[in-house]
Amino acid sequence: MILLYRLGSSVLHRSPAGVKLALFASVALALSLYPHDVWSIAAVLVAVCGLYAVARFPVRVLAVEAWRLRWIVLLLGVALTVFVSPVTAWVNTGRVVALVLLASLLTLTTRMADLLAVLHRMLRPLGRIGIDADSVAMTISLTITMIPVVTGFADRVRDAQDARGVRLGVRSVVPLLVITLRHADDVGDALAARGLA
Repeated sequence: MILLYRLGSSVLHRSPAGVKLALFASVALALSLYPHDVWSIAAVLVAVCGLYAVARFPVRVLAVEAWRLRWIVLLLGVALTVFVSPVTAWVNTGRVVALVLLASLLTLTTRMADLLAVLHRMLRPLGRIGIDADSVAMTISLTITMIPVVTGFADRVRDAQDARGVRLGVRSVVPLLVITLRHADDVGDALAARGLA
């Protein structure tokens, strides 16, 4: 499994995983519910970029995370511009970009074991109604981890196409699907070897 955590000593690295998870959930809720305008969403994006500086990550880390979102920005931005308005496109695309960058920052500054422990504590009361908190916590943490992993696989497929001088277009989803399924098998085997599956 690809570990996203980057070692560091910033205030974000040292903050408890539960606090970071609660803040992320609160920001996600506020971003979704607050009626943003052009200027407020720009301020949110600047603040999110500033958090990468607070985490003492080089600009290259933020650039890589932003570059991974290029297709989301392009597709969502163009679709909303054409069918709604440029302002709506800016606001809603900015919301998505801010949330994904914050989720990436959470995984970059928090060990997966710490996230699992927090999720397990939060989900423990569900055991009273027969839900296995360990399985749910593991599923959520794997889901959070898989988003940037699959994005990385898409970058690999694109780089391979560029190196061969071919463009598969929509058919490029086939190698991406194969790589993702192989990775899922490897993760399943690793979990089974540890007695978790």
